[in-house]
Amino acid sequence: MSRQQLTLAATILGSSLAFIDTTVVIVAMPTIERELDLGLAGQQWIFLSYSLTLAALYLTGGAVGDRYGRRKAFAAGVIAFALASALAGAAPNGALLIAARALQGIGGAFLTTNSLALLRATYGKDAGKAIGLWTAFTSVATIAGPLVGGALVEWVSWRWIFYLNLPLAALTLVLAERGRCEERIAVRVGRLDLPGALLAAGGFGSLTYAIVEREWWVLGIAAPLLGLFVLAELRVAEPMLPLRLFRRRNFAVVNAETFLVYAALYGFFVYFTIYVQFLGFSPFEAGLLNVPFSAALILLAARFGALSDRYGPRLFLTAAPALMGAATLVFLAVEERTDLWTFGIAAIALFSLGLAALVAPITATALKAVPEERAGIASGVNSTVSRLGSLISVAVIGAVIAAVFGHEDAVPLAKGQSDPVLRADSVHAFRLGMLVAVGLAFAGAALGLAISNREARGEERTAVPEPAGGTE
Repeated sequence: MSRQQLTLAATILGSSLAFIDTTVVIVAMPTIERELDLGLAGQQWIFLSYSLTLAALYLTGGAVGDRYGRRKAFAAGVIAFALASALAGAAPNGALLIAARALQGIGGAFLTTNSLALLRATYGKDAGKAIGLWTAFTSVATIAGPLVGGALVEWVSWRWIFYLNLPLAALTLVLAERGRCEERIAVRVGRLDLPGALLAAGGFGSLTYAIVEREWWVLGIAAPLLGLFVLAELRVAEPMLPLRLFRRRNFAVVNAETFLVYAALYGFFVYFTIYVQFLGFSPFEAGLLNVPFSAALILLAARFGALSDRYGPRLFLTAAPALMGAATLVFLAVEERTDLWTFGIAAIALFSLGLAALVAPITATALKAVPEERAGIASGVNSTVSRLGSLISVAVIGAVIAAVFGHEDAVPLAKGQSDPVLRADSVHAFRLGMLVAVGLAFAGAALGLAISNREARGEERTAVPEPAGGTE
C-alpha cells in the first residue's frame, strides 16, 4: 500500500471508532444501568457526557490540527480515545464511567475533526475519491457497530464494547505513522479560541445538568455563561463559532433546522433503543433493529443528494423531517413486543426514508450557503449545531419521561420491568417524551419551507462584510 492509502486506512479506522462508539453505547445502556444501578438519568449521562465534550471541542480540535499539524492532532485524539476507553471498560461505578465517556468525547473531537482534514491535506486536489471511500467504509462500520456491540453485551460483557477499541486504536496509530508523507495543503497557523471553548463547555454543561437532574437553579449559571460565550465570539479575531456567517439567510435557516431535526433524530434514536429492550428485545436484537437506519443512508442518501442538487433542497428539507415526525407518531402505537412487527416496522421504514432524504441535502445546503473558502468552517459549525441539538433533546426528553413516570423508587423504561402499573406508566411516559421529538421534527419541516432554492444553487448571494479591525 502507498503512504496515502495507509493514511486513508488510518482515518477510516479511527473515525469508525468514534462513530461506532456512540451507537454501541446506546445499545448497551439498559444493561449498564442494571449492573451499575444508574437510573434513567445515569443512562442519559452516559450518552450526554460524550456528546457534551465532543460538541464543545469540535471546532477547537480542528483549529489545533490547523496550527500544530493534522496528523499529530489525529494521533493525539486516537491515543486519548483509547485511554478513555480503557478507563470506561474498567469503571467500577457510574461516576467513573461517565467521566471516562467525557474523556472519550475529548479524544473524539480531535480524532473526527482532523480525520477528513488529514485526507484533504494528504491527497490535495485528488481527495474526492479518497473521501468517497472514507464515507463508504465508515458507513459499513456504522451498520456493523450495533450488531457487534449487541452481541458483546448479550454474550460477553458490556465492558468489551470499550476494550475492543484498544487494539483497533493501536492499529490506527500504526497505519497513521506508516502513512506519514508530505501534506499537499499546508498547515494554517492561527489563534485558538480557548475562552470560547471553555465558555461553551461550561454553558452547555450546566444547562444539560439543570435539565437532566431537574436542578433548575443551575440555569442561573448556564444563562450568563452562554451570554458570555456569544459576547466572546463577537469580539475575538478568530472565533470558534463565526457568528457573522449567520447573516446569510440559508446558512442561518439550515443550521436552525439542523438543530431541530438532529434533536428529533437523536431524541427518537436513543429512547427507541432503550424502549425496545424495555419491551423484551435483547441487546443484539436492538442492534439489529438499528440496521435499517444506516442501510437506508448507504443505499439512498447519495441519490437524494443528487435530486436535491437538481431540484433544490427546499422540498427535501421540508418533507424529510415531516416523514421523521410522522414515523415517530406511528411508533407511539407500539405498546407490546408483538406491536413491533406491525406499527414498529412501518415506523422504522418511514423514519429511515426520512433520514436518508435529509442528511445529504441539509449538509450540502449548509456548505453551499457560504463561499467555497469557508466550507471547512461551515462544516464544523453544522456538525457542532447537530451535536448541540442531540445534547439538549436527549436531556429534555429524559426529563419529561422521568417527570411523567412519577415513581421515585423505580426506573422508567427499565429492562426487565414486570410490574403492570410500572410498565403502563413507563409506556405512557415514553409516549409523551416522544411527542417532544415529534414537535421538533415538524418545527424543522416548517423551517425547511424558508430555504431559498435560488441561493442554494448560487443564483443569489448575500454579502457578508468582513469584520473591521480583526473583531466581530
